Amino acid sequence: MVNRQPTLSDVARHAGVSYATADRVVNRRGNVAAKSLARVEASVAALGYVRNVAAANLSQSRTYRFVMVLPEGTNAFFGHMRDVIEAQRERLLPERFDLQVVTSPAFDPALLSETLAGLDPDMLDGVAVVAIDASEVVEAVQRLRGAGVPVITLVSDLGPDHRDGYIGIANDIAGRTAARMIRLAHLTRPAVVLPILGARTARDHGDRLAGLAEVLGDHTLLDVIEGQDRPDLVETKLSDALDRHPEITAIYSMGAGNAGLIRALDGRETRPMVILHELVPHSRIALEQGLIDVIIDQRPEEEIRQTVARLRDLADRRPPAPEPAILPTIYVKDNLPPPHGAASDMPPEGDHP
Repeated sequence: MVNRQPTLSDVARHAGVSYATADRVVNRRGNVAAKSLARVEASVAALGYVRNVAAANLSQSRTYRFVMVLPEGTNAFFGHMRDVIEAQRERLLPERFDLQVVTSPAFDPALLSETLAGLDPDMLDGVAVVAIDASEVVEAVQRLRGAGVPVITLVSDLGPDHRDGYIGIANDIAGRTAARMIRLAHLTRPAVVLPILGARTARDHGDRLAGLAEVLGDHTLLDVIEGQDRPDLVETKLSDALDRHPEITAIYSMGAGNAGLIRALDGRETRPMVILHELVPHSRIALEQGLIDVIIDQRPEEEIRQTVARLRDLADRRPPAPEPAILPTIYVKDNLPPPHGAASDMPPEGDHP
């Protein structure tokens, strides 16, 4: 004889209550006397009843309402991520998912905290945010969590005590990987490395820089260029640095604004080794043309897939299903994916106003 899973009707009979009362208890809708609540919970435990979340959502006509807070502007990576979210939103609408994107100026913790404060907790089942590691952002996240809204960080973290999960690559390992490749390219000579990041307040960039410095060892690490992910600013600062430091042998760009980096290198008689992040159209073309050497891509399609799954688990008050770590893909000129892939369908990165 095949044992069947206990149903909610079984729980109601075992507890000696109506089906409606049992339903209110397991779906946490309240208005149940303490005695009946205790009996239903005891029956759930005794029978091993497992709540069917999908059926409960269908019966309640529930729609998951998730907001993803991304940096605004012309950053090609986040533009691609917005496209991925829109594609997911359309695909998931029949399954009662409502995915919305809200943007906030990049690297501005005060405005990001205002954006988070402007979200209505009563209208949300979960939030994913590209975080800025600043006290006002942490406070805004804690207010949402205190109101019962789970918050996970995406791409850039706040630390495990300040959110309900993190989706992204291990950024310190990305920096260590870049350093390891630089060391391999400098087996017979010392490296002089110029690091470029968006801003020190971006934890993902800071973690990449820390990993880089840790593995570089006694090779020379120059002062950081902060480009605010703006191509025009990166171009100006990099051109100046290359003129002042002709001894530079490697560049590691940890953020965006790489259209400016490419312009600064184009036309130079010689160039350093270059490692940067994200496979987007302008970086792909630069790799094909030999203007850069390595792209570390964090696979945004997988990040968004995991983000939706994690938010759903949190909204359903279930332990999140274990997900494999997002391992970045390392591209050189010889292993690029076909140009018709998702990354090549994006508009090129432009300058900020």
